[in-house]
Amino acid sequence: MTETIQYTADTVAVTPDGRVLLIERDWPPYEGEWALPGGHVDSGEASRAAAARELEEETGVRVDAEDLLPVGTWAEPGRDPRGRYATDVYLARVPAETPVKAGSDARNARWWPLAALPPLAFDHADIIAAVASGNRG
Repeated sequence: MTETIQYTADTVAVTPDGRVLLIERDWPPYEGEWALPGGHVDSGEASRAAAARELEEETGVRVDAEDLLPVGTWAEPGRDPRGRYATDVYLARVPAETPVKAGSDARNARWWPLAALPPLAFDHADIIAAVASGNRG
């Protein structure tokens, strides 16, 4: 049996004062829960470009794809209830007062203190913990 693997890209956007940017999901799975901004990599698109595109679409925060720092790939079976997903994760360092605005597929977007995060969808708590500790996926 052949397994189909979906390819996504996520961004951990952090500020110098220790906050991380999260979106409140407006679609299943995990509708109404908080997650990192990210989404599917389009056909022919580099994952870094997809991460920058999704960050802007979901939060209004614009970064150059070249400025995103690769963190690692998370691809453990069971990380997404829809099936097998592999995500490339990138780090974006942004100014502390960067404004955010939820995009069309997010209910809300806001900065959260790293020390006081809400419960997170998928394995995003593990991803943020790895980034905060300097470990890579």
